Amino acid sequence: MHKFAKGAAIALISLALAACSSRKEDDMPLSKSSPDVLYTQARTSMELGNYSKAVRSLEALDSRYPFGPHKTQVQLDLIYAYYKLDDPASGIANIDRFIRLNPTHKDIDYVYYMRGLVNMQSDSYMFHDMLNIDRTDRDPKAAQDAFKDFDRLIKSYPNSKYAADAQKRMQFLKNRLAKYSINVAEYYIKMNAWSAAAVRAQSVMESYPGTPSTERALEIMALAYDELGQEKLKEHVLMVMRSNFPSNAMLK
Repeated sequence: MHKFAKGAAIALISLALAACSSRKEDDMPLSKSSPDVLYTQARTSMELGNYSKAVRSLEALDSRYPFGPHKTQVQLDLIYAYYKLDDPASGIANIDRFIRLNPTHKDIDYVYYMRGLVNMQSDSYMFHDMLNIDRTDRDPKAAQDAFKDFDRLIKSYPNSKYAADAQKRMQFLKNRLAKYSINVAEYYIKMNAWSAAAVRAQSVMESYPGTPSTERALEIMALAYDELGQEKLKEHVLMVMRSNFPSNAMLK
């Protein structure tokens, strides 16, 4: 048993040394390569889908040749590579740096679009999506930021080729944010905080009109106003429901 443990330890040390050696070998070409060679390596890695390796080459270029011939394209490629690696923190940091240094760049609309995509990525949970688990109750900060990014893109660059897709994503985000507010309002109902529930439901009507959560928002408002003894407000809500959702059970 002792011999086996000793042998295993030696094997692990050998593997660790081999790994360190291979990392040194991988790093050596980067430290000696010219900007053109480094950029070619990065583009080849990206085309092959090896974004980790691409990032190593791009970061080497960015740090060693910050004013090199590929400087802005390197930054754009880094943004995309971080997005593909699901590294939103690095992605946002590089996006904000690019916007600060290149506010009038011809591809600035793409950078704002990528900011929206990265923030959407921060808001998504892959396994929840795969298992069809509703997690609209999670913190909406990243979704709100993504919505603002796409809104900025559409308003500032309405003719951008990314505007149409941004518009579709904004609708998805509106639905997600509206559902979050409904979840909050329903929590207030459980706590018998009827005034807070009514205010939160009303925010759905004002901020996210036309979403699937509209009907539920009206129901919550009607319930809350009934509990609060606000008959006129309740009747106004029911009138809106009759016009838009005549089959709702509350009207029967």
